[in-house]
Amino acid sequence: MHRRFATTALLILSCNLYASPRGSVPGPPRNLPVIDCFGDSITAGYGVDPGKSYPDDLQIDLDNRGYRYRVVNSGVSGNTTKDGVDRLPAVLRLHPAIVIVEFGGNDGLRGIPIADSRRNLSTIVSTLLQAGSKVLLAGITLPPNYGADYVKQFNETFTLVAAQHHVPVIPNIYLHVYAVPDAIQDDGVHPTAKGAQLVADQFMPLLKPLLQK
Repeated sequence: MHRRFATTALLILSCNLYASPRGSVPGPPRNLPVIDCFGDSITAGYGVDPGKSYPDDLQIDLDNRGYRYRVVNSGVSGNTTKDGVDRLPAVLRLHPAIVIVEFGGNDGLRGIPIADSRRNLSTIVSTLLQAGSKVLLAGITLPPNYGADYVKQFNETFTLVAAQHHVPVIPNIYLHVYAVPDAIQDDGVHPTAKGAQLVADQFMPLLKPLLQK
C-alpha cells in the first residue's frame, strides 16, 4: 500500500493544486458554534461524493451524540502548511470554537524543509489559540522511500508542535485506516467514504474534552 502511495502521490498532488473547496451542503443552523476543519484534500473530501468527507461524518457523529455545533469544511486540495498560514484570516472570520488543523502531507510530498513546515504549523496553531479557538492537530506520515531520516523528522513534526502549544494531536490519522479494506482510494492517497468515516471516528475521543453540551 505504501509503495502504491509513493508512485501515485506526486501525480495526485499536481492534479490537486488548483482544486477548490467542496461546496457546502445543508446543515445545522448558522448561529451554532463552529468547528472548522482546516486542511488539504483529505479534509476537502477529494474523490468522494458530496456529503462523504470526514467533516460531514463528524457533523453526523456530533448530532447523534447531542452536541450542537456547525462543522465547516475549510479544506482545499493541494494546500501546504504555507497555504494554511495564508488562509488563516478566512478561518478567523468564522470565529470558530474549535479548529481541526490537518496540513503537512503536501509539504512532505514536495520535500519542503522540515523546519519550514514546523514553523508554519506552529504559526497556524498559535494564531488560532490567540484568537480564542481550541485546536486539535491532525498528522499524517509519508511512505518509507522518502528516506528514513526525513520521514522520522516529518512524523515528529506534529507531536512537537502539539507539545509546544499544549494541544491534543493525532500523530497519524491513517494509522488504522490502511489496514481496512476499501478505506483508501485507488490513488493510494485519499480516503474513500468508508475511510473518511474511520478518520472522523478517531477525532471524537480527543474532541470530547473540548466540547460543550
